Amino acid sequence: CKMLVTGMGRGAMMATMRIDHPDIEDFIAAKSDPTRFRNFNTSVMITDRFMAAVEDNAAWDLIWDGKTVRRVEARALWEKIMRRTYDAAEPGVLFIDRINAANPLGYLENLAATNSCAEQPLPPNGTCPLASINLARLVSNPFSPDAHLDLDELRYLTGLAVRMLDNTLDLSRFAIDAQRREAQDKRRIGVGVTGVADALIMLGVRYGAPKAVRLVECWMQTLQNAAYLASAQLAATRGAFPLYDAQQHQKREGIQTLDAETRQAIAQHGLRNGVLTTIAPTGTTSMFASNVSSGIEPMFATSYRRKITQPDGTKGESVIKDYAVWRYHRMFGTSMPLTDAFVTAQDLRPADHIRIQAAAQRWVDSGISKTVNCPEDIPFAVFEDIYRQAYETGCKGCTTYRPNAITGSILSA
Repeated sequence: CKMLVTGMGRGAMMATMRIDHPDIEDFIAAKSDPTRFRNFNTSVMITDRFMAAVEDNAAWDLIWDGKTVRRVEARALWEKIMRRTYDAAEPGVLFIDRINAANPLGYLENLAATNSCAEQPLPPNGTCPLASINLARLVSNPFSPDAHLDLDELRYLTGLAVRMLDNTLDLSRFAIDAQRREAQDKRRIGVGVTGVADALIMLGVRYGAPKAVRLVECWMQTLQNAAYLASAQLAATRGAFPLYDAQQHQKREGIQTLDAETRQAIAQHGLRNGVLTTIAPTGTTSMFASNVSSGIEPMFATSYRRKITQPDGTKGESVIKDYAVWRYHRMFGTSMPLTDAFVTAQDLRPADHIRIQAAAQRWVDSGISKTVNCPEDIPFAVFEDIYRQAYETGCKGCTTYRPNAITGSILSA
């Protein structure tokens, strides 16, 4: 269980359980009662062996203390997860073997849970400061044939964010000493992005389209290389993180995919930070950034109402216009029809979401917080296939939302 406490005193927590745990069926159903565990998110840790067992329609052992407690059908257990998620948006799934295999610090730790929104898999006492770069503000000549995203500025801001977050690790106060030691020994940070959908819109590209997939992968590859280069440069002056093992670390798959200049810098100086990139949900951050689209999510709506809890505990609603829409109206007037690139979460197919998530995940060494929005009338067989697509395309996890009476919503179009 990982917990994030907000400034208002509320808690956001993640509870996870392995798919081979004897209590997994009770865990899957844990949030059936809408009054229980309301501040918890839940996810099932799915292994590669289980996915193979589902594919083969094989039996599945539930194990405790190294012994098989009972045996179930893997496909039936998978369907229980899918049915519960179809009805109430939880539990999500985390492909835990993939998470551990791709972890740059895999030679030092075994990951078994994430933070509350799943973008940051963490070890016991793990902590990670986050920062998000607003890609929407990096688009030059928006809504024109010459529109482009400034990659040089993205590299510069990424390096700045790495330095800032590394400073944060030394300036922060920690609740317990074990957290402080974990943070100092591995110096885990998370540089990510927000405003992705708005950036695509201003370039005239539809979210989920092949060109959007190529652009997102290019942007995240640029950010990943810039973050690792900046961390290597910091290591040259501040030293590598204390538990850095050059031989082990440079063997990791993610390091091997970096460009030659970055790998050379790492070989020469080491790395100041054990983990560097992630994509958080950035709900509040995106509001501060002129209401850009959140994280890597599509635009929710051209305008929408957001429920907000005030400091005194009272509830209120604010009407919010998306930044790209506001910018377009400022340039062309409110009477000008929006272009075909202005697609919302309600306009997209689930596969559009998965393609974008998978493209970004290739260049994110930690996790991605992402929700696949589904229409209420989506057939169950189509819904179930979303999770298979997420696994097959290399995602580290999958979360969906289908309108239902149990969870409600913070946003409304």
